[in-house]
Amino acid sequence: MRTAPLQCPRDTATLEAAGEHGIRIDRCPGCRGAWYEQDELALLEATVAKDEDSRRGMIDYATRESSLVCPVCHSALQTFNYRGFNLELDACKQEHGFWLDAGEAERVRELMRDRVRGLQRSARAETQWDRTDWYRPDGVLERLRDLFR
Repeated sequence: MRTAPLQCPRDTATLEAAGEHGIRIDRCPGCRGAWYEQDELALLEATVAKDEDSRRGMIDYATRESSLVCPVCHSALQTFNYRGFNLELDACKQEHGFWLDAGEAERVRELMRDRVRGLQRSARAETQWDRTDWYRPDGVLERLRDLFR
């Protein structure tokens, strides 16, 4: 349980409790950035990607030291490319949470929507592939064999 209010890592303003997509976050009234506690980034992703399979995998690529500090422990945050995309987020190395600048929460949701669509396309393609009758007399494999005869 926190005793002192959190300070914005960008402009040191006191963060205020806010709700975003049904998630309780701490928002900066000045820069409009937000602090997401450790599990809240997953909750943000889940607002778009309902099934856990869509959210599996690493989220932090190309990590490097950030110029920002954690509002909880005051140690340097770590900047990373979110899921390998061109979106830089900052995270506490002690796993206290994530700092998202203004607009980055919507960008996370947009990228998760794209990821879900990609997985759905992949599943449809796999289903189509499985339905292909490769071995029937006029099937793809027979036509390939005919090319080399």
